Amino acid sequence: MSAWLHIVGIGEDGLEGLTPATRAVVEAAEVIVGGERHQLLAGAQNAERIAWPSPFDALIDVLTAHKGRRVVVLATGDPLWYSVGARIGRSIDPSEITYHPQVGAFQLAAARMGWSLADLETLTVHGRPVEQMIAFIQPDQRLLILTTGAETPAQIAKFLTDRGFGRSRMVVLAAMGGDNEQRFEGIAEDWDHEVPAFNTLAVECIAAPNAALLPRVPGLADELFEHDGTMTKQEVRAATLAKLMPMRGALLWDIGTGCGSVAVEWMRGARYARAIGIEPRPDRRAMAAANALALGVPKLELIDGRVPEALTDLPAPDAVFIGGGLSRQTFDAAWSALRPLGRLVANAVTLESEAELVALHKEFGGQLVKLSVHRVTPLGPVDAGHLGWKPLMPVTQLSLVKR
Repeated sequence: MSAWLHIVGIGEDGLEGLTPATRAVVEAAEVIVGGERHQLLAGAQNAERIAWPSPFDALIDVLTAHKGRRVVVLATGDPLWYSVGARIGRSIDPSEITYHPQVGAFQLAAARMGWSLADLETLTVHGRPVEQMIAFIQPDQRLLILTTGAETPAQIAKFLTDRGFGRSRMVVLAAMGGDNEQRFEGIAEDWDHEVPAFNTLAVECIAAPNAALLPRVPGLADELFEHDGTMTKQEVRAATLAKLMPMRGALLWDIGTGCGSVAVEWMRGARYARAIGIEPRPDRRAMAAANALALGVPKLELIDGRVPEALTDLPAPDAVFIGGGLSRQTFDAAWSALRPLGRLVANAVTLESEAELVALHKEFGGQLVKLSVHRVTPLGPVDAGHLGWKPLMPVTQLSLVKR
């Protein structure tokens, strides 16, 4: 099947920046689809011009309606790097599409900064929650971020400052490669620039001695979460996430999510990891939502419901954590829905729940362990200087992989 759809990356230098072959494709187009800025960059062509549809999800219908004609979609830079090309490619057979990538914003920004692309994080908050960049704030980390508007750098500056990274260097780059290229520099805690709406932000994270350390490895400190005392504690949470094995794009069901600590750390643990938290108490759902926002995973989905009924019609998970509401019915529903090679972890603190896990282990195998954690705490008056071990409630844990 021959390609009828061409997705062309274009930069601020317009047609002049395209290869001769790609320029010929644009000039021969019968239909050109793109935003106002892209259409202007393409110059005066005789093709029918179509703006991005509203809602944007209607784009595929717009394109397929013109199948059989020479159709060009204009995008910025590389159409397959945080751009429209990926969305189109998921809905239209790739054999019907030819991609024409150009140097994109990340490559241009890295060149302007003198940074190696292999040694930094590339992110986008364009049309997405800005809070999701919080998970990447770490000492000495370099970030390149496609922003969502003129106000985005100031929002990110506040995130950095609130977490003890106020001395971080920030550079906003706009209209790169064009006659009107602009550059704005400053540090996060003093950021006050007014910048163009379409920009790329470079951040060099510099941590103060009291900065919050939020590694992507599971096991964040308990005090980083808003909770009511009922939560999967740090040490047990780290062991739980190790068995759940977060993976890129994978979906977790967090049953009895409570304050959301396991779901939040699952989503932080791998790029694009997703989680659905099932929790019947509205106060705990509110805490989970606040924790997800504060720790950089605002896309955590929360469901009001009781198990096993609430599990009906949910998308099939790659992993399941049962931290509350454990019963044989809940296990059966979760195990049945779990995808092949999916991981299930169930934690229990009561004798009744432990007995349930023992029975499940006899039937299904897997690993059954008891986790016991002791923390040092003052004994008697604080000024006496005496310390001792205080045990947390032991946790019995069953972990299984579905073969």
